[in-house]
Amino acid sequence: MHYTYILFSKSKNKYYIGSTSNLEDRIKKHNSNHKGFTGNTNDWEIVYSENFESIQEALLREKKIKNWKSRIMIEKLINKV
Repeated sequence: MHYTYILFSKSKNKYYIGSTSNLEDRIKKHNSNHKGFTGNTNDWEIVYSENFESIQEALLREKKIKNWKSRIMIEKLINKV
């Protein structure tokens, strides 16, 4: 199983969109002290995820959501659930 996911950080007041085959390990990585956009804070929470059979499908969905470039569209997607 592969996932497209959206994280939210209260301290940054930002969303992060990604994809992975292991959601649990990925969130641990995001909340660890590492270089990159999510590395300097550890309050990332999963607010949305979708399941896919292939990594290609998950990556396409991730790209589609990122191309929206709209917080309003992302929040509409999250609140649909």
